[in-house]
Amino acid sequence: MVINIFVILIISLIFPGVISLTKAKIVGTKGTSIWQPFFDNIRLFKKGSVFSTTTSWIFQVAPIIYFSTIFVALFFIPVGSKAAVLSFEGDFVLFAYLLALGKFMMILAAMDTGSGFEGMGANRETFYSMLVEPAFFIVIASMALLTNHTSFYELFNNLHLESELSYLIAILAVYIFLWIAMAENSRLPVDDPKTHLELTMIHEVMVLDYSGFDLALIQLTNGIKFSIYGALIFNFILPMQNYFAAQLFVLFIVEFLFAISVGTLESFRARNKMAKNPQWIMSLSALAIVGFLAVLIITGKIILIN
Repeated sequence: MVINIFVILIISLIFPGVISLTKAKIVGTKGTSIWQPFFDNIRLFKKGSVFSTTTSWIFQVAPIIYFSTIFVALFFIPVGSKAAVLSFEGDFVLFAYLLALGKFMMILAAMDTGSGFEGMGANRETFYSMLVEPAFFIVIASMALLTNHTSFYELFNNLHLESELSYLIAILAVYIFLWIAMAENSRLPVDDPKTHLELTMIHEVMVLDYSGFDLALIQLTNGIKFSIYGALIFNFILPMQNYFAAQLFVLFIVEFLFAISVGTLESFRARNKMAKNPQWIMSLSALAIVGFLAVLIITGKIILIN
């Protein structure tokens, strides 16, 4: 339903602000309003964009395609008992590659600038995205095996937590999706959005040449992507049988706690050494495989013999 898209979009507007305010409170400063990033984007939307003579049309259209792919990905996200606008068997595959297409365009745009630093950031972004992709598909495959459905709505609608092992799988899935969201949005411990050293930057160095309207569009899209992952986490932990009004209330609570968790993790978690990032990201796939084996045990595909 369209209300799913509307709710997630509203949440995405305050998500960056909640993260910033959480980090400010932890370090003992007053911080800004949770709406401050939204106001900053409004200010940027009113400004024009400056393009280098080195860049081509790819650099100019990349933010629009990036936003469009993430916005279309919203159509596949159910909220509680309300089906997604688009829902069909295997829709999670298209969802994943819509996100990948948007990131691919931003990588092309970074390389289009002709900057060695932006090319370096694009290289790292590509590598980390390649490593994190298996974890996403293994988790969804585990849930599909458990429910015998391969669409997001049917998968979540038939995800019944009935045993201690199934609760463990759900908790593991939420944990993995939390860190996938951190890696996919270039946050700690993989990347630090506040760093100003080009040699250690990943996503931020890729968008250094953007300004005005295009920069606002990129920042807005990043907020939407975060809220999408929060909605997926919400669907993992909330039974579908509740009233929709209650589900919406819980969705806001889960998204709010998700944003606070991101801010808290970034306040206490140090950034990984660059050489350690691949190993850390691959550990998410290892955990996802553990969950997949647990699902095989639950469904009787693997029989344990004492």
